Amino acid sequence: MKIMFQLALAASCTLALAAQAVAADKGTAAEAVALVQKAGAFLKANGKEKAYAEFNNPAGSFKDRDLYIIVYDLKGVNAAHGANPKMIGKDLIDLKDADGVPIVRNFIELANTKGKGWVDYKWPNPVSKAIEAKSTYIEKHGDVLIGAGIYK
Repeated sequence: MKIMFQLALAASCTLALAAQAVAADKGTAAEAVALVQKAGAFLKANGKEKAYAEFNNPAGSFKDRDLYIIVYDLKGVNAAHGANPKMIGKDLIDLKDADGVPIVRNFIELANTKGKGWVDYKWPNPVSKAIEAKSTYIEKHGDVLIGAGIYK
């Protein structure tokens, strides 16, 4: 009986450690907010050209696990996307998620009404490749919005 208990305890500990390892692979809400604030300061200090190049750099300082920076102008054109360079320069105002949520319109509305906050939708995770629930933190910086999202 004692051996069964020890085996069950060992299995429980192994599962708990595995769950922690998976969680460590995902960015947190606090990390997303900090990344957006860091990106805003970088944009202000270095200008759009240099900032967008760094935001778009997959090996740059604005990519951390599943966290990356996105930038849109207030008309819906993508200026930077740290996970998918194919989106850069495209008018994505009508982009919707799998449930029909107007993602970029919601970003812009939030930026224009509150200046910052969270937008919920579903999006492909660049790490897992699965469509997952996502929440993106947005801040308005002049004529653009900067965001970074977390997968739930």
